[in-house]
Amino acid sequence: MLLSVDWDAFSGTRALVFDAPVWGTRDRDEDRLAAWTARAARRGGDPHGAAPWAALEDDFPLYPGWETLRAYAGVPAWVTLSHADAWEWLQQFPGQDVLNLDSHHDLASVSGDPARVRPGNWAGLGLRSGLIRRVTTLYPHWHAELPVAEGFDLPRTWAEVSPLLPAERHDRITLTRQAAPGAGLPDPAGVTALLLVQSPAWTSPAHDPALRDLAAALRARVLQPPLWRS
Repeated sequence: MLLSVDWDAFSGTRALVFDAPVWGTRDRDEDRLAAWTARAARRGGDPHGAAPWAALEDDFPLYPGWETLRAYAGVPAWVTLSHADAWEWLQQFPGQDVLNLDSHHDLASVSGDPARVRPGNWAGLGLRSGLIRRVTTLYPHWHAELPVAEGFDLPRTWAEVSPLLPAERHDRITLTRQAAPGAGLPDPAGVTALLLVQSPAWTSPAHDPALRDLAAALRARVLQPPLWRS
């Protein structure tokens, strides 16, 4: 099994934070830094202060559970900027099952070129190509308290995404949600490789140091350099 971990499964948002990227964002350079600078400024943050991102913490917390990933030390691991980079990782381990701990299903996108690998469709394209045998999207536990999140109502999310995918692939897809922080993760002995994805358009700069420390603990090799904003 391959384990893919999007940092947005931990670097998240509270309910009713209407400028949160969970409501929808693109993945441009400005979405990865300038948009977060603007969010911090709206909350009284000082971009030139000693803690420029501290104002984000109330609305954009680092949820617990990421610490459990240290148990995968010794498993071959990579860290990268975007899930669009996952293709290179998948090609090293073709035909395996994938567990994707993520705030998004990454199975299909309704906009853009459907044949181009992007953060929103890499898993679906992996299924189509045979690089992925079966994929399970494991939504984080805190989605249970966030009605706008994909993982809040799994039947609703499946009703939205399933028409975008060929029916013959449906039985190779599972959507589920963690019952608690750290739940639902596989035994490290059964994991062939791990991919840690920053996704800076969706994750707070305040949490970059924790991600960097986790990547170091896993001795993760770099696919594409993350954008270290703090």
